[in-house]
Amino acid sequence: MTTQDDAAEVATIQRVLSYARNIAIVGLSSNPLRASFFVGFYLLRHGYRVFPVNPRESEVLGQRCYGSLADVPEPIDVVDVFRQGDAVPGIAREASAVGARALWLQYGVVSPEGVAVARDAALDVVEDRCIKIEHARYFGRMHWLGFNTGVVGARRAKALP
Repeated sequence: MTTQDDAAEVATIQRVLSYARNIAIVGLSSNPLRASFFVGFYLLRHGYRVFPVNPRESEVLGQRCYGSLADVPEPIDVVDVFRQGDAVPGIAREASAVGARALWLQYGVVSPEGVAVARDAALDVVEDRCIKIEHARYFGRMHWLGFNTGVVGARRAKALP
């Protein structure tokens, strides 16, 4: 990847995060040990509206779960995918059909065909990146628990009396 490609990817990530308000998470699990659960929790804590899309769940993180993107009753800005790469082309087509603006593929989710489908439909695409980590990176909330301590260094700040 060239420096120009890196800059384009950073610009895409920042653009998507700037307009994202409603995020459909495809594959969101109710299992608190799954990465999708933590990402959904983080996004809710930071003011995003999260729409779980998983036909095997009825509710996740206190939010009603939907069987497909077409079932979500609100406009979707970003479709965040926690599924295997072979499922992505169909998800990309569904994202385009519901008018989503972006397709975000989490770490380990790679699908050249899915990316091509999304780009052909004029969706912004981010592949093999975590939306939680990128949000923290660009909005100053990078910390191992996902919270900004305001401390730069290896020592913990002294507690106030």
